[in-house]
Amino acid sequence: MRDIRPKNRVLALGSAGALVTATLIAGAVAAPAASADSRHGQDREAHGAAIAADRAARTGIDWQDCPADWGLAKPIQCGYVSVPLDYAHPYGKQIKLAVDRAASTGTKEERQGALVYNPGGPGGSGLRFPTRVTAKNPLWTDVSKAYDFVGFDPRGVGHSTPISCMDPQEFVKAPKMDPVPDSEADKRAQRKLAREYADGCLERTGKAMLQQMTTPNTARDLDVIRAALGEKKINYLGVSYGTYLGAVYGTLFPGHVRRMIVDSVVNPDRDNIWYEANLNQDVAFEGRWKDWQDWVAKNDAAFHLGTTRDAVQAKWLQLRADAKKHPIGGVVGPAELLGLFQSAPYYDSSWVPVATVFSKYFAGDTQALVDAAAPDMSDTAGNISSENGNAVYTAVECTDTKWPTSWNKWDRDNTRLNAKYPFLTWSNAWMNLPCATWPVKQQKPVDVKTGKGLPPVLIVQSTRDAATPYEGAVALHQRFKGSRLITEKDAGSHGVTGLVNPCVNDRVNAYLLSGEVDRADVTCAPHATPKP
Repeated sequence: MRDIRPKNRVLALGSAGALVTATLIAGAVAAPAASADSRHGQDREAHGAAIAADRAARTGIDWQDCPADWGLAKPIQCGYVSVPLDYAHPYGKQIKLAVDRAASTGTKEERQGALVYNPGGPGGSGLRFPTRVTAKNPLWTDVSKAYDFVGFDPRGVGHSTPISCMDPQEFVKAPKMDPVPDSEADKRAQRKLAREYADGCLERTGKAMLQQMTTPNTARDLDVIRAALGEKKINYLGVSYGTYLGAVYGTLFPGHVRRMIVDSVVNPDRDNIWYEANLNQDVAFEGRWKDWQDWVAKNDAAFHLGTTRDAVQAKWLQLRADAKKHPIGGVVGPAELLGLFQSAPYYDSSWVPVATVFSKYFAGDTQALVDAAAPDMSDTAGNISSENGNAVYTAVECTDTKWPTSWNKWDRDNTRLNAKYPFLTWSNAWMNLPCATWPVKQQKPVDVKTGKGLPPVLIVQSTRDAATPYEGAVALHQRFKGSRLITEKDAGSHGVTGLVNPCVNDRVNAYLLSGEVDRADVTCAPHATPKP
């Protein structure tokens, strides 16, 4: 998953339908849709998805050069796919989804179809995926000979009928309240903000769109994109929340999957989606935060922040207290600090940059911290994107499933967790609290399981992942029969397939190029630790 979170509001990981497969699609031309008389006993949304996919297979995609302001240069091409807003009414209102592709670089004989990508969120854009081909990313050279790399903006995201919950400039404005409450008054203030945010989602997005912002609908959209691409079966790579999207797609459309890789896996258990998922994430983040502090202490010669984890933690608490008393540069308070520092437990690639800014602050350079953590109020396009990503995250997670409505439960659970796992807990709670007063009907998550035609799915996971704890990969492995699990042991960077680790990379390539999986699950040594 790409970290789509705005700097000043911590986003938890994250982001339903019946197990009915649409009978459809042979290559670019689908079978005729069922008549109205044959719908008896059929799930209306599955039937609607079949109609929409049939329509898309006949229409295709009008590929063009991408709009200049999308930042996607030739030879990447862009286009749109129309999908029903509500799959229960496939002939009703349609919305447009932005898609792009980089054509396979190999021969006609080498081509194996389209590889479609989702980076996570919910709320992340996949449109950068084809740049892995045009930038000649060495990890993907062989695979790009065989596949068109296809990205898309999911419904509500970016160029795909974007939604909004509040004014973007207000959304990024800093400093925000300290997420860790000092009093009941602080909690009441945060609760008020959460209610106002939920109400803003309804006001700015509208009930019709907000009600349809769910993972099952995005999975149906994915199947319509498959049909529009002219593909009988999809090849799919999903990271973070994209693994849950893949799990739901594989459940709803098992016969439409050719190959699927899920990387850094959300536990798809219905009881985990989404309230428990976020509580479990708080525990995992604390563990990975300590891993990073150990690394900073080990490299004290470079950072001068202390030679033990406790010493580094003391510096963090001092920085946090400084920012709480007097926001640094007038704009960086505890919330903004967390927006920056959370990237270290997320991604190993952030270890050095975050430690460097941390170190500079205690060496007397506060500007580096302001530059890294404060919002850029002049970047209106970036602020719109941040607000949109947060809106989609909230809309999907809140609509996907029923959330606790009792504040006493939220307060009790998060107070208990914060005592042992203080790094992320309260930030995560406030991030998700709009779901407690969500203004549209909440759904029931899909029961993820193996359906007829589902091929072996490749699952990739590090054991110390903060955003998607390791147990999620084990749970999906148990639900998808015939799947294979590659475990990167003693590592925790989120998104394993994008890292250099031949033990993982070679198996990903073998699977995508030949469908080959190991006879048993595999454990790999960790990728290289960052160097200061």
